[in-house]
Amino acid sequence: MSDFVRGLRLWFAPQRVREEGDTPDYRFSLANERTFLAWLRTALALIGGGFAVDQFLPGLRWGVRAGMALGLLGAGVLCALRAVDHWVRCERAMRRGEDLPVSRFPALLSLVIAAVAVVMVVVVLFGWEGGR
Repeated sequence: MSDFVRGLRLWFAPQRVREEGDTPDYRFSLANERTFLAWLRTALALIGGGFAVDQFLPGLRWGVRAGMALGLLGAGVLCALRAVDHWVRCERAMRRGEDLPVSRFPALLSLVIAAVAVVMVVVVLFGWEGGR
């Protein structure tokens, strides 16, 4: 079974993480859980921002509004999925005594948010007349 499929299974059966390695200091597991919850809060904020752009900027051109909303909603979905994947990968690494996993996801998320922010700056500076 591939490592990806095994990791995916652990999303829904986290008690299986205990089958590997040694139990880490509980403070590290709790810190990992707090990080997971922070990622979920970020995901919820991105999803809320996507809905806000769609609902509260009706005067903005449809393509711009939909692009910004979908960018934020997509980032929120990816962030939520990444949260659980990161939690499982970190928990496994701690139990195995390995280095914590690295990821490019924070950089990708930052770029998506920055792109939406740049569009918002343009909208604020030049207005959002144009309708649907």
